[in-house]
Parts: sequence; C-alpha cells; structure tokens
Amino acid sequence: QVQLVESGGGLVQAGGSLRLSCAASGRTFSTYAMGWFRQAPGKEREFVAVISWNGANTDYADSVKGRFTISRDNAKNTVYLQVNSLKPEDTAVYYCAANTRTYYGGRSTRGYDYWGQGTQVTVSS
Repeated sequence: QVQLVESGGGLVQAGGSLRLSCAASGRTFSTYAMGWFRQAPGKEREFVAVISWNGANTDYADSVKGRFTISRDNAKNTVYLQVNSLKPEDTAVYYCAANTRTYYGGRSTRGYDYWGQGTQVTVSS
C-alpha cells in the first residue's frame, strides 16, 4: 500500500511558477516510479511527467517540456514538480501517482496503481 498527499497548488498569474510536492508513505519509496498527471474540467486525465525510481530517468509531455521539471528526494519520500512559465491552459487539478510495478514508469494512467487526492493549479491571464 502507498499513500500519496499532494500540496503546493494555488492561483498564479500567467508566466508565474509553483512547486508542487507529493509526500508518499507506505511501501519503500525508492523502489518504484512516480508520475504527475493533470485533469482540466471536461477533459480526460493526461500525462505530465514521470521519474524513475532513482531519479535518473525522466519523461515529459510535449506541452510542458522545457517549462516543468520533475524530481524526487528518496530520503524525504517526496516527488516534486516545478512548474514555470505557466499558461492559462495549464489550469487543472494535478495528481501524483505511484507505479509500484516498475522502476521506470510510463505515460498511461493504467500503469499507476496509487493516486493522490490532487492539488488545484489555476493560472490567470
């Protein structure tokens, strides 16, 4: 079992930045991949970024590449998403997720077996 709690969302103007955090508990954090996803109103949940168990491998959606950075601190059982140069279209609920079946993760929501409750990010124009 893994429990995930996100924090760090909020209201920010276009061009601004936020740092999202996701604290994990339960199974040993350094043994599985972690991902960030987002869901805007009326849209399906979409992949944002993923990081491997040791932080050596990352992958990003094209829409956020160069603006968002995923990282993890295994000593603190926490994964982060630094979001810069925010745009109104980044407005969504952001979820962290654990893929405990693999060290490297993937882009599909189906691969993730534990989810946080989400944190709202709203970008005003």
